[in-house]
Amino acid sequence: MAAVPMKPEYGPTLGRLLEPRWRATAAPLRWLVIGFAVALVIGAVALALTLEDAHYSQGGSVPFGFAYRGLYRTQPEPGGYVRIVARDGDGRLRYSYEVDPLSLPPYSGGISGALPVFATGYARTLAARFHGYSPRGEGKTRANGVPGYQILFAARVDGREMYGRDVLLLPPREGVRQGVSIVMLTSATAARSISSPMEVASTGVLLRPLKTFTFR
Repeated sequence: MAAVPMKPEYGPTLGRLLEPRWRATAAPLRWLVIGFAVALVIGAVALALTLEDAHYSQGGSVPFGFAYRGLYRTQPEPGGYVRIVARDGDGRLRYSYEVDPLSLPPYSGGISGALPVFATGYARTLAARFHGYSPRGEGKTRANGVPGYQILFAARVDGREMYGRDVLLLPPREGVRQGVSIVMLTSATAARSISSPMEVASTGVLLRPLKTFTFR
């Protein structure tokens, strides 16, 4: 490819200035420089991919999706839709975000009144699921603008204390009974900004998947 013409007063280019030294450089050193440049490009691409959001999309009777970063797909609990986690260097769980199917029995009135009643029995399944389950509160909440209900708790996972926040969420349609349970766990030592179950997913890597969760 021909070089782009350049006015004499703007030359010489940096490439022309360095060309004599490059040609005089020993071949092994030139290959070393080329290898370093290639590694630099690969590293930049890998960094860009790391910083880019990953996306999950679920079809079926309750289609939904969300974005996440800094978490990795793993096997969900039996019957669950999806689970993404982050672990410490020793392999112990640091963060977990799992979406499970949720089915409410027939109810009358609005969903805002049905969810607290349902949550009373649902909390017993959490007590059976998590070792050392300790309830810390519950109440109304929102996820990306959709009203829901949350159960806050502490438990022990992989021998360490975890803060738990379970958000019960259904598509904003009248009479809907099929939705999801978003079970989030954060190690009690994961971040100074998280000192109770109430603060789980208020900051850190769990914030993004909860904030971007959308029913399709």
